[in-house]
Amino acid sequence: MRIKLFLPAALFYCLVLLAACAPQFTSPHSPPLAEPQLKATSFISFDGTELDLRTWLPDGGMDDTRFIFIAVHGFNDYSNFIKYPAQYFTQNRIAVYAYDQRGFGNTPVRGRWSSRETMALDLKTLVRLVAQKYPAMPIFLLGHSMGGALIIKAMSGENHPGVAGAILVAPAVWARSTIPFYQNGGLWVMAHTIPWYRVTGQILKRTACSNIEVLREQGRDPLVIKETRFDTIYGLQSLMDAAYAAAEHFSLKTLVLYGENDEIIPPKPVLAAFQRFPTESDDQKKIILYKKGYHMLLRDLQAENVMHDIVAWVND
Repeated sequence: MRIKLFLPAALFYCLVLLAACAPQFTSPHSPPLAEPQLKATSFISFDGTELDLRTWLPDGGMDDTRFIFIAVHGFNDYSNFIKYPAQYFTQNRIAVYAYDQRGFGNTPVRGRWSSRETMALDLKTLVRLVAQKYPAMPIFLLGHSMGGALIIKAMSGENHPGVAGAILVAPAVWARSTIPFYQNGGLWVMAHTIPWYRVTGQILKRTACSNIEVLREQGRDPLVIKETRFDTIYGLQSLMDAAYAAAEHFSLKTLVLYGENDEIIPPKPVLAAFQRFPTESDDQKKIILYKKGYHMLLRDLQAENVMHDIVAWVND
């Protein structure tokens, strides 16, 4: 009898413990603190949160610009990821806007996950603000890894601002359905018991980039997050799930770029998501594979080839 009584009680207390240690995500301001606004070095998002913004323009300014790229960084990175590619793009008459996503870079509550819905609204807000300032200028979205996943999530279906197309560099669409159950279960347990615990990627022993100098620069950069909370990783997994599921409703003209040496995002979910993008014509979607490419294609040793392909695609 005591055993029968003990088991339900133990289960109850376990559930209470899990609830108390559930993933701790941040919430947007409600009501909003301010109206959306585009500034010189930041923008005010939908809820009044101010996010850092970097801008690179052609030498002739916007008068010499043909296209605008809104660049969306990857996990634990920030807007500075596009610094070197932006120099190439501006030489080809492309202006580049890049912002620190909520919880990353120089934003409030750094290192904490908000939600995929909040992050999608941030992106949509910036697109609308840039489009309002330059209504006749074609806007392309360029997302790396997590940034690519966010673009798919934000721009799928019908409720999104219009853009000319999307460039997805090694998009993070590694959904739970393509991951072994024990890895999914392990992450769930960690995120619901010790969500605050921080880990590094060093134990994985994976190479993200063939350019050692770029990796060293990241290691010295205080705004690149080196230790990640379990609940933040759990939030990223939820975003990848949402992006993979939304692929069949992602109808933008799209260029996908992927390195065959990518050790961060495996090829199977990337190719599967690409195949699920709906197309109205053969030129609606395109994928380019790089035999010597790693995850950080835009900063790899062969990055100039990648950037050349991007410029050729938008000019086509």
